[in-house]
Amino acid sequence: MQDVADRAGVSPTTVSFVINRTKPVAPATRARVEAAMTELGYRRNVLARALASQRSRIVALVFPALEHRLSPAALSIVTAAASAATERGFNVVLWPVTGADQLEDYVSGGLVDGVLLMEVTADDPRVPVLQRRGVPFGLIGRTDAPDELPYVDMDFEAMVATGLEHLVGLGHARVALFLGDLGATSWAGYGPIARTEAAYRAEAAARGLDAVVVRAPQDPRSGHRAADTLLAEHPEVTAVLALNETALPGFVNGLVAGGRSVPGDVSVLGVATSAEAISTADPPVSAVVAPGPELGRRSLEALLDRLDEPSTPPLQLLLAGDLTPAGSTAPPR
Repeated sequence: MQDVADRAGVSPTTVSFVINRTKPVAPATRARVEAAMTELGYRRNVLARALASQRSRIVALVFPALEHRLSPAALSIVTAAASAATERGFNVVLWPVTGADQLEDYVSGGLVDGVLLMEVTADDPRVPVLQRRGVPFGLIGRTDAPDELPYVDMDFEAMVATGLEHLVGLGHARVALFLGDLGATSWAGYGPIARTEAAYRAEAAARGLDAVVVRAPQDPRSGHRAADTLLAEHPEVTAVLALNETALPGFVNGLVAGGRSVPGDVSVLGVATSAEAISTADPPVSAVVAPGPELGRRSLEALLDRLDEPSTPPLQLLLAGDLTPAGSTAPPR
């Protein structure tokens, strides 16, 4: 640091401010310091800084990769969180952790300053681990009894209501729900699926609609088979709400292969679907788009705010999605 300070014509303290972003530095001064670092080949020693400050400046995103695919919507959350962390001088690591025991092994080493849990279930066993260890954390999602837990989640109830309002407004009276099927009993009560199904059944009852639910694992081939099942068992259905992003292209292809045009015979509307998934389906699928980028950013910022000031009240926030037409919905014939 002294060499950099000498080269830039500043004090070592100013170099420290630039490196650690602890105090504002004039843009011209920052440019001189960064140029000197480049010329001298100076690199920050992350481990040394962590030892000196007792903070690693690393936040872990915990994603159960063995049970869940990293869908485009989930990836948008991760990338937005990483971008927000960089702006605050932090780094994000993605932990493909399965189960509470493995998470305890990871956090016991003190490698990270905080944790964000993804794919939260109704009674998530990972939460008590973090509470017992005293690790600052936040939830991207929520349990059935969040109480004082910090969370940022999608408002699935509002998104289902928006989707059904759109389809019923077009004249559809037979609307099915296409859901993911995670299979493993350990993921019973997985928030997005459980909340979406409950909201759909409540909205359908309130509107006098018969509830029809079909499920499939998270892959296109399974989506194709789910379309076969829907057409065979419920040929009267003219519209589908779909919360299964990775299986959605296969589901649409299955409808077409079964002799149904989209949207001529069956309208399809995604729920909590990423903007990218809208354009990659064939035909493109209209959707209530998931607020993934905002979810990732707000979750990360809330956690860092609590790291900076532990007395900060936990953030509890629900984010709704926007209806984005892409041509896959139309009035029924």
